[in-house]
Amino acid sequence: MDTTMNNDIDLRATGDTTVLVTGATGHVGGHSVARLLDEGYRVRVTLRELGQRDEVLARVRQAGADPDGRVEFRTAALSADDGWADAADGVRYVLHHASPFPFTPPTHEDEVIRPARDGALRVLRAAREAGVRRVVVTSSYAAVGYTVKPDGHYDETDWTNPDDDIPAYHRSKTLAELAAWEYAREHGGFELSVVNPTGIFGPLLGERMSASTGLVKAFMEGTTPAVPRMHFGVVDVRDVVDLHLRAMVHPAAAGERFIGVGGPSISFFDMARMIARHLPATADRVPARELTVEEVREAAKTEPALREAAGLGGQIPVISNAKARNLLGWRPRGVEQTIADTADSMVKLGLVSV
Repeated sequence: MDTTMNNDIDLRATGDTTVLVTGATGHVGGHSVARLLDEGYRVRVTLRELGQRDEVLARVRQAGADPDGRVEFRTAALSADDGWADAADGVRYVLHHASPFPFTPPTHEDEVIRPARDGALRVLRAAREAGVRRVVVTSSYAAVGYTVKPDGHYDETDWTNPDDDIPAYHRSKTLAELAAWEYAREHGGFELSVVNPTGIFGPLLGERMSASTGLVKAFMEGTTPAVPRMHFGVVDVRDVVDLHLRAMVHPAAAGERFIGVGGPSISFFDMARMIARHLPATADRVPARELTVEEVREAAKTEPALREAAGLGGQIPVISNAKARNLLGWRPRGVEQTIADTADSMVKLGLVSV
């Protein structure tokens, strides 16, 4: 497993420390469990069904980590109170990654908003009542930079306005994070830190795709001849996990939010060219055309999936990671390396032929 990092703070477990991880079947969650094990922690994982246990363990082993009897499982769902008190009992830290991320727009936005917001509150309530020291919530850049600013510069002081005309997922992440901060302010008894990643890419640990990594696969398979003009931040999943661990243990991280972005914003078209440069066999498959801003706005009238790109109006956001770098010593990989490693993992797993 690649554990390269700028180890200016000690991330190793002290004593027999247990960390609760939600969303372990996801891209970030799987890498989190593996990294925590490598750092010497015991890990407790919540699952909707215990039948998902083997998938989690397989992903951990794919990452090169050894479970070695240090991973235990509990059943709990974001939509119900049952199981959360037991899951939080006796743990020192919580990494709350779980949140719905639909591949297609939901029929009703509450299908995404309610489990995201109410689930976060269930986790925080259980953590507080169990005496957990710190909870790190995975929010999103969706909660930061989707209310467009004229100057195009975004940092942790910025918030997406949930009343804007934005996709359901973006509203869900914004409302969930706002609710988490409000709960922490009103009730106290634990420390809260929040990580706001941009688009998360990086090596897959199994066949399950995220919305972001699914784009790379689609580009490599030649199923996307044209892409909208839209620029976005990219961050490597391994660096997202490293940022979570730093936010988990660093004293200065309590009460703070941290944007996770690996470098300057890129476009879908930029990403396609990165893939083609790294794997020349895909050069005739990746998107060959970029839709103009006007074409995107027109298409968004009938295609909900293009609402996000249309709302950004072609802006190239300048997204700062200075806070994470300066306060926590975080040092992310470069964007092009992240995209290359994403593509390589898909070839290695047999998900794409080149």
